[in-house]
Amino acid sequence: MSATTVSASGNRIPKIPFWAQIVAGLVLGVLLGWFARSQDVAWLKDTLDQVGSIFVQLLKLAVAPLVFFAILVSITNLRKVNNAARLATRTLLWFMITSLIAVAIGLAIGLVTNPGAGTGLTPKDGQKPEHAGSWIDFLTGIVPTDVITPFTELNVLQIVFMAAVAGVAALGLGDRAKPILALSESVLELLQKALWWVIRLAPIGTVGLIGFAIADYGWDLIGKYATFTADVYIGCALVLFGVYPLLLATVAKVSPVQFFKGAWPAIQLAFVSRSSVGTMPVTQKVTERLGVPKDYASFAVPFGATTKMDGCAAIYPALAAIFIAQIFDVQLGIKEYVLIAFVSVVGSAATAGLTGATVMLTLTLSTLGLPLEGVGLLMAIDPVLDMMRTATNVAGQALVPVLVAARENILDRDAYNAATSSPIDGAEVQGAEREVAVPAAA
Repeated sequence: MSATTVSASGNRIPKIPFWAQIVAGLVLGVLLGWFARSQDVAWLKDTLDQVGSIFVQLLKLAVAPLVFFAILVSITNLRKVNNAARLATRTLLWFMITSLIAVAIGLAIGLVTNPGAGTGLTPKDGQKPEHAGSWIDFLTGIVPTDVITPFTELNVLQIVFMAAVAGVAALGLGDRAKPILALSESVLELLQKALWWVIRLAPIGTVGLIGFAIADYGWDLIGKYATFTADVYIGCALVLFGVYPLLLATVAKVSPVQFFKGAWPAIQLAFVSRSSVGTMPVTQKVTERLGVPKDYASFAVPFGATTKMDGCAAIYPALAAIFIAQIFDVQLGIKEYVLIAFVSVVGSAATAGLTGATVMLTLTLSTLGLPLEGVGLLMAIDPVLDMMRTATNVAGQALVPVLVAARENILDRDAYNAATSSPIDGAEVQGAEREVAVPAAA
């Protein structure tokens, strides 16, 4: 895609890189949010809220069908991959390993910093959520009662279940399933193309999301949660820029810098969109760009976008459990810490790759026997935390396919090393030009 466009007068107008548009949106959002709060401009605050909400709603609009067809197609694509069962097993194994490392880091930071101490918050500040997750809800909720409700209520876990069943059944049918698979692949491409259009609105959505967060919460409220907020960001940063590079260098034996340059479009979009599923097409494109075979990436990335949550389902619930236990003066022991690790590894699918991690948090609290009113204490600053959590999630979803592909000797190392030869711009963020290219004027 050309980096410039041509005006009617013949002058070339430089195309603003996508990352620069995102940064501009962040800065403008902070300024507008600060102005709306300091000057008490109600209409500006409401406008920012509406802009951000519409962007998130547009992302969610495609989630249900996108997840269904992505999982279905990804499972059937395994028939094209040698040692498919081995690859799937290794992928799941690395998901678990990295989740365990992430939850251990979250617990360690929480035990050192005591995030619930000195906040001034009390149990009275908490509010019980309307819908709480438990192991019974999680296990019984996997199988839907009908095929319509999961899509209307956006129950991603049930959608994943139905898609997995459909994918395995299609594999069993063999050639007789080819018409259905061809239709599914076409629908998936259509959904991805529509989602690309929404993704290009991310700079505008960023203005609304960040602006409303500043206007509504303000720095004073965030100050009460300063230690907890810092813990979440530090924990995610340690995993993102410490654990992941170490695994890349020692396990995959590739350059961590190359990985971040290649994966950055997905990571930055995840930060502002707060949706792993919404970022999934970008994550898949950058994973393929990093040399992971397309047939394997088309399985690993959708699978990860719905089950691989190092930020939302490992670091965050570990820290949140310690924070809430301290507010409610509940002592946690070794058994509780082991349960937190278990929930993080097994229950991460409950997070569903959507904005927020309330279901995972309530699942963790109910398992530990902690008051669910603690969820209300954290909802106020959840959007601020969710940005860094989701960025970590998506980085992990791109990392594991690279690790597995490298270990199985199917990683195209030349493509990996060449992935960052050109600057990161809008064309890279949008993925393949054939899907979203806007030709420059003649």
